[in-house]
Parts: sequence; C-alpha cells; structure tokens
Amino acid sequence: MSTLTDARPHDAEPASEAATLAKQKREFNKLQKRLRRQVGNAIIDYGMIQEGDKVMVCLSGGKDSYTMLEILRNLQRNAPVNFSLVAVNLDQKQPGFPEHVLPEYLDQLGVDYHILEKDTYSVVKEKTPEGKTTCALCSRLRRGSLYGFAEEIGATKIALGHHREDILETLFLNMFFGGSLKAMPPKLLSDDGKNIVIRPLAYCREADIAEFSRLMEFPIIPCNLCGSQPNLQRQVVKEMLAEWEAKHPGRLENMFKAVTNVAPSQLADRELFDFAGLEEKQARMQADRIDLFQEL
Repeated sequence: MSTLTDARPHDAEPASEAATLAKQKREFNKLQKRLRRQVGNAIIDYGMIQEGDKVMVCLSGGKDSYTMLEILRNLQRNAPVNFSLVAVNLDQKQPGFPEHVLPEYLDQLGVDYHILEKDTYSVVKEKTPEGKTTCALCSRLRRGSLYGFAEEIGATKIALGHHREDILETLFLNMFFGGSLKAMPPKLLSDDGKNIVIRPLAYCREADIAEFSRLMEFPIIPCNLCGSQPNLQRQVVKEMLAEWEAKHPGRLENMFKAVTNVAPSQLADRELFDFAGLEEKQARMQADRIDLFQEL
C-alpha cells in the first residue's frame, strides 16, 4: 500500500521537469525578443525597409540566414509598413549539396522562394591556385549572381545574414591585410547603383544567433567549399576576437559602437577631413571671437 511519503519522489519528478520546460520556454522567448528588437532597431536606424519593398532574403542554409528569414517573417506580421519577402538560394553545385533540404523547409513554411542554379563551384576550384583561399572569388561570383537575379525578380532590397562579429572581423581583415579602415555597412548601395543591400542582423551577437538556430532546429547545410580551409584568415581573426571577448567581456560591443561613432578629424584620411584648411578655419574662429568680444 502506497503512502503519501512514498508518492512524493514520483510527484516531484514531473513537477521538476515542468519547471525546467517552463524556464527553457522563458529563455527562448527572451532570446527571440532580443533578436527581434535588435533587428527592428537596425531596420529603423538605417532605413532598411520602406513601404512596398520586395526583400530578397539570401538563404545559404547556414544558421545566420535561417535566423534572418525567421526574424524578418516575425517582424513582417506587425510592421508599420507593408513589405514582401522572397527567399533565394544560390545552388553553387558543390558536390554532395543536399538540394532537397531548402525546398522542403521553405515549402513547409509557405515562403515564396527561388533556387538559382549556377556552377560557381567549378569556376572557383579551377581559378584558385593550390593552397590559396577560395573566399574572395567565391564571394564575388555569388554576389554577381544574386545581384543580377534580384533585378530579374524585381527585388528592391537584398538582405544578407551578416551579424555583428562578421562586421568586426571584416574591419580587422581590412586593417591587417588591406590597409583600409572599412567594414560591412548595415546598408549599402552597389557600385553600379542598381541594388541596395541590407544586413538586418548587424546588431545581433553570433552567440545569440547560434543558440536561436539550435533551439529552432534549423536544417543546417554546411559549406564544404570554404569552411575548413587551413589558410582562412577570417577564422584566425574570429578566434582573436573571441579570445578578447573571453578575457574582456563587453569589448566587442564597444568595438562595434566605435564603428558607428567615427570621428574623421581624429583619423588621417585627407578625403574625409580638410586638414590643409585648418589654418583658415582657425582664422575664421578667431575673427568670430573678436567680433563677439567687440559686441559685448
């Protein structure tokens, strides 16, 4: 015959499991709200999406682009402006690429989409010397294909899934290897003036995106073209930034703020600031002070 005391351990286990599930749900909701807020703020701050825009969401099958699509779909429901989304995947004909994954996922969501087939993989492998990284050429070919397709389907904006760390990594790559102080802007007009590129995840931490992707159980498709290259400088920079953040929490946040808070007069670019005209400016300021003193 069971007693009340005997029953307590059995009752406690379901209660504990329910409490754990409730906590996990709260944490997920907090994470989703944070990502939605950050994406919404980036869209507002940079005027990324306007009334009637057709946003082409570039979907690679990685955690970043999946998260971007999901958050944009969430925001679309309550946005103060009307805009449409169309997902586009560039099938680069990499060997072993699971062509069924994205169509099945997007059909399940009911999202409008296109699969653009371009054999850029063969071009990259043919043109890239042995031991060299493929990223530069691959990125250029991919960008050209997507830009052209955006025009074909009448997309007014092209959304890419670059996040905060991507922007900072690019900043340091350009400083270390390109001799220039530039990163990835949240909003960009293409060189030919035909396309506007937006990066809605610009304010989002990669760790948050990775956790959201894990919890959402997105069907991730790994890139076997560039992800495992031994000479990939971006990976070296990524590890450097991760080490800095681990030793000095908040450093990456401050670095990103610096990207949005530039003082041209404190740098050395003669195109951005008129260093040669400082004497003339000084003379004007001194004359203004004298005039003000005489009036008093």
